[in-house]
Amino acid sequence: APGEKLFTTIKNNLGEIPIVAEDLGVITPSVEALRDKFELPGIKILQFAFGENMEKKFLPHNHIKNCVVHTGSHDNETTRGFFESEKKKGSGIYEWAQKYLNYYGEYIVFELIKTAYASVSNIVIIPMQDILNLGNEARMNMPSTLGGNWTWRFTWDQITENLAPAYKELTVLYERPPLKKNESVVIEVEEE
Repeated sequence: APGEKLFTTIKNNLGEIPIVAEDLGVITPSVEALRDKFELPGIKILQFAFGENMEKKFLPHNHIKNCVVHTGSHDNETTRGFFESEKKKGSGIYEWAQKYLNYYGEYIVFELIKTAYASVSNIVIIPMQDILNLGNEARMNMPSTLGGNWTWRFTWDQITENLAPAYKELTVLYERPPLKKNESVVIEVEEE
């Protein structure tokens, strides 16, 4: 397969391959074999664990270490928007999530974030919209549509004093390690 040759060349020239396999949607056994052979982490979207097709592999108790867990992705509703939509539809998904999380309060988004942090997954990514507990007005992308996508930006006044301590506490509680030497997180800030 051409993929195997490509990844072998990358690994031979660069060493560890810093690539995440977007193994969502219809994935063939050959793609899974390639991902596994090169030990590429896959993606687990927690919303998919509770969505209409409720895929068990996305439930946190089924996660593996070599994956990246997200509450949602750029192509999904925000987590708050997702739960609000499901509650409004009366689909039972919101209630199932409450039962699974054993949480019946109003801060279910933060509870799902805590669940992501508690996952055995090596990496956790939480969209800023979920950190800020925003609804679908802050959705990043609506696949297969034109206009209005990729325009959402947070503003510094949305960053409250309680955010850093809350996320520091989660990081310590669930033993999420700090970045290793030479690792970096790029945050681009546009001045208005």
